[in-house]
Amino acid sequence: MFPWHPVPIPFGLPPNENCLSIREGLGILSIMKTKSLPEQFREAAHTFATHPAIVTPEQTVTYAELDAQSDAIAAGLIERGIRPGDPIGLYGINSSTFVAIYLGIQKAGATVVPINLLINPQEAAWILTDAEVKLLFYFEPFTPAVSAIRTKLPAIKTFVCIGENRSNTKDLLLPEILQTQVSSFAFQVSCDSVAVIIYTSGTTGRPKGAMLTHRNLVSNALSAGKALKLRPCNERFLVVLPMFHAFASMAGVLIPLLHGSSLIPVPKFDPARTAEWIEKLEATIFLGVPSMYNLLLRLPEKHTQQIAKLRFCVSGGAAMPAEIMKQFEKRFGVLIYEGDGPTECAPVTCFNPIDGLRKPQSVGQTIPGVEMKIMDETGKEKAPGEVGEICVRGPNVMKGYWKQPEETAQSFFGDWFRTGDLGTEDEDHYFYIVDRIKDLVIVNGMNVYPRMVEEVLYRHNAVREAAVIGQPSRLHGEVPVAYISLIEGSQVTEQEIRAFCFDHLGRHEVPKTVTFLDELPKNATGKIMKRELRKSGEVERGVDSGAADSPAHQTLRGGESGADRRRP
Repeated sequence: MFPWHPVPIPFGLPPNENCLSIREGLGILSIMKTKSLPEQFREAAHTFATHPAIVTPEQTVTYAELDAQSDAIAAGLIERGIRPGDPIGLYGINSSTFVAIYLGIQKAGATVVPINLLINPQEAAWILTDAEVKLLFYFEPFTPAVSAIRTKLPAIKTFVCIGENRSNTKDLLLPEILQTQVSSFAFQVSCDSVAVIIYTSGTTGRPKGAMLTHRNLVSNALSAGKALKLRPCNERFLVVLPMFHAFASMAGVLIPLLHGSSLIPVPKFDPARTAEWIEKLEATIFLGVPSMYNLLLRLPEKHTQQIAKLRFCVSGGAAMPAEIMKQFEKRFGVLIYEGDGPTECAPVTCFNPIDGLRKPQSVGQTIPGVEMKIMDETGKEKAPGEVGEICVRGPNVMKGYWKQPEETAQSFFGDWFRTGDLGTEDEDHYFYIVDRIKDLVIVNGMNVYPRMVEEVLYRHNAVREAAVIGQPSRLHGEVPVAYISLIEGSQVTEQEIRAFCFDHLGRHEVPKTVTFLDELPKNATGKIMKRELRKSGEVERGVDSGAADSPAHQTLRGGESGADRRRP
């Protein structure tokens, strides 16, 4: 049933004559003048009209077809009263239809509000209400969720179902949106209007909606694409990261589509299926987070040659443990290039140079047009090698947080965005993430960086996943505690893990306790959710008994602490 296929429709309007030319060198896009995303995509669609834009096992959608499909969606939205700036919800899985709707909303001048597929329906309702969404596209698998919350969404006047099983018989089906004549509207989208509002994970309360403009997205896509050294008409991005997330929507959708490349949307991450699709659909670039590379490493030997066909891999979203990178590259012969950037920066800020010097555990150098500095708590720049907060300036930095001017103001030093990451810069202008500021553990006044402890844990031959957080201590202020899952068939005790740490860390850095779990909690992109581990620790200490029956805590209670841990 997946992925959903767009309905064939007539081609759209001719290309805008004022569009930015993308014929430079071998076709790599260059920034001469910032344009809106619809204008930029139309230029690419004109140049690469017959080249595949989206490839799945069932179908191929060319650039011209995708341009026409998104034109029709835009026309349908305008016909139904959608006006520039109106927020439109998009609740769906990775697919060609998701991409067409995403582009269509923006061609209509409206703002995309993608919904995280892993949050519960009540959280989705809060986001849809907070964003003041006027119309909601939802894919059939989410019909039960929409049915559960639609009474809480009085501002949404129109629901559009992609599929047949509607939440309500009054809901429109996608073909009904596609019936409008494309010639009934023109493209007039300001590059400074908000293209998308992406809600952050809400680690310190309610999620915040980062407002990204067309200028933010286009500048970031062109700069990051240049850094990736893409070969037009020769790259295929395998996109298994969820497209509602900033990493996937930029690196997996916009970058390939503005550079004459193809994308392969995968609805759900399955390691074996991923390896098979890499070979079958001739993927050249894989986008992943560290936990995905860890799982690919566990595949049977028959999949090795399939993954080895990739040109290279990209890792982001979380710090890549050095041991996982080393094992992956040794087994598959494919290099992993690590980069970084928060949602608020569209999101790519830095990247290790393709075919250039990769520095261990570095997230690389800034991409063209983006500036980064290490600053102290007052906004003063720190010297090379000194730890401070990573701050970013450039055309990729968000307009602000939706309806939260105070939060926005607190997130900037002038025009420098404060990422909340602790990091350093070396003499060659390579950046290193030490940890998140909120993850820093202070033991007897001394800083303990959880990432450093995790790197040591990953070097133990029994450890599959590791996360370290701080726990309050009356004697020491805080102490580090570790949560780990083991490689299948391994056995190890808490005492053995701590002894290993004593051999490689200072005494204040050694985890006070080690909790063994079958799996560490992760978000939709596969990033380990330390806030859930903190919540579990609070429950165990009797701080927050109300969370004891939460789904996350039920998962966490499956582990054992302070005892032997054996897995068959």
